[in-house]
Amino acid sequence: MGKGVCYLFTGPEIGEKADETARIRAALREKHGASLEETTFYALETQTGEITGIMLNGSLFAEARLFIIKNAEAIKKKEDVKILASVLENLDGNTTVILLSDENGIDRTLEKAVGSNKKIFWEMFESRKREWLQNFFRREGFTITGEAVDTILEMVENNTDALRGQCRNLFLFCDKTRPVTEADVERLLSHTRSESTFTLFSAIAGGNTERSLAILHALLDAKESAVSIFAGLLWCWHKLRDYEALLASGASNDFELKKIGLSSPKVRQDYINAARIYGMDEVNRCIALTAETDAQIRTDGAPLERIALERYVYRVAKLKGTG
Repeated sequence: MGKGVCYLFTGPEIGEKADETARIRAALREKHGASLEETTFYALETQTGEITGIMLNGSLFAEARLFIIKNAEAIKKKEDVKILASVLENLDGNTTVILLSDENGIDRTLEKAVGSNKKIFWEMFESRKREWLQNFFRREGFTITGEAVDTILEMVENNTDALRGQCRNLFLFCDKTRPVTEADVERLLSHTRSESTFTLFSAIAGGNTERSLAILHALLDAKESAVSIFAGLLWCWHKLRDYEALLASGASNDFELKKIGLSSPKVRQDYINAARIYGMDEVNRCIALTAETDAQIRTDGAPLERIALERYVYRVAKLKGTG
């Protein structure tokens, strides 16, 4: 029997990582059928020793086994890295392991143990996102206006997994006999979308700390990684800085707002609200605080993640100025 196979998929493009994981799973299912045993671990929650213990224990009934380890960037302790790397380098021939991370890389020892089956799934360029959305609607039998595409990209997180989920929600209420419009998207997404980094920023922008904490807890309970939360928030704060620069220049017309990605009236309102309570100095301090907290969580790891995120929401609230 040959050696087992290990894959490492990293990067912020959650949807394409999920598609590649699904492709591997489907191939294993086709080959092994019901005799494939699949186990998923969250490294943020399960001790590495427990993960490796289960991996090392053979299965009496499974012809093949698939292990998926999410949040692999959280495995940092020297002893944990050493034992997992040893397991990955000596997999049974009937075992497949997929390591997943929203970061661009994990511990170098683990990356070396994986071998050559590594891929970073980068965030899509703007032009590619637009094309992806248009093709997704076309495959489902819908047409969509360019303005509606822009609005979706403003209101939904920047990965194909989130885009796919929200568009499928839209399909339940849209009519295939006419194009989906910007008004359709604004009306329907506000009712169908789940909590996201953007709804978290919207609550922060409105000065609602209680609502911000509730959304934060919902994201964490849904296994949203701190890395992706902070990436989204940092993007929002930078866009707010761009918006306030336009206000200061006196050039906040419709054309200039669209240039910085604020086409939708509903999305613009979040930035109007935020500009009322966060001036340019406060925005710059919020950007610095976001980067600082992100770095702290990457250093301290999962045990303090929730506390650090809650503290961040309170600290951002205290930074409010006069706009």
